[in-house]
Amino acid sequence: MPEYWDTTTHESTPLLDLFRLDGKVGVVTGAGRGIGRGIALGLADAGADVVLTARREHELTEVAELVRAKGRKAEIVVADITTDEAIPKLIDVATERLGSIDCWVSNAGGSEHPGNFAFEDFPDWHWDGQIALNLRPHFVAARALADVMTAGSSIIGIASIAGVRPAVNFAGYGAAKAAMIHLTTTLSIELGPKGIRANAVSPGNVPTESTTTIGGQSVEDIPKRASRIPIGRLGTPQDIAAAVVYLASDAGSWVTGQNLVVSGGQ
Repeated sequence: MPEYWDTTTHESTPLLDLFRLDGKVGVVTGAGRGIGRGIALGLADAGADVVLTARREHELTEVAELVRAKGRKAEIVVADITTDEAIPKLIDVATERLGSIDCWVSNAGGSEHPGNFAFEDFPDWHWDGQIALNLRPHFVAARALADVMTAGSSIIGIASIAGVRPAVNFAGYGAAKAAMIHLTTTLSIELGPKGIRANAVSPGNVPTESTTTIGGQSVEDIPKRASRIPIGRLGTPQDIAAAVVYLASDAGSWVTGQNLVVSGGQ
């Protein structure tokens, strides 16, 4: 039998064990609430220690306490991910206090402006702000991580279903997330020889605090959106966390350059 047909070495590890992240270190941006919070807790459930960053210290402190209650280590870095010093500080904290970075999750994003704009009225300042928040930090992080990550590590961008279909009245956000998906495919090829994998996860309709404050949806209207989803329900942060754990783990060790849409079929 040719060597490449021999699967016995892989079969020696129980499949479910491949999803474990014991001994690994993950960094999650935007980890204080919503999807980022769910991802941080999901990584901890799978056995990873985590570095958490966001701008609100009290939210990070709460998530860190939950991570520690699961028996994992947690470090917090209060920072604005768009500033020049944020990403270097995160890398330093992870490598110096926890020993490595095995998984980086660029989750921080959204919009600083509570509303949307028709394209003909779309202001330059909002376009620039969307690129600065939703795309540039992922690029800056990936460039820095290429020098500190080892083979088997994973870079994951939390994109959006808005990056794979028209984002009416949210042109800047949709364009930034589409660019993140495209950057992911480029990273997978350029960093692949180092054994570093790059993937994206594109959530569908996952109600969070931003759904009402930025998306402009009323609390009463949110449940109605479930009727447009083939699977019949809205998403949860844990749905996105499950996808991240898969991509970060050895179960996804042959997966790179992909955009995993988690949307209930929307």
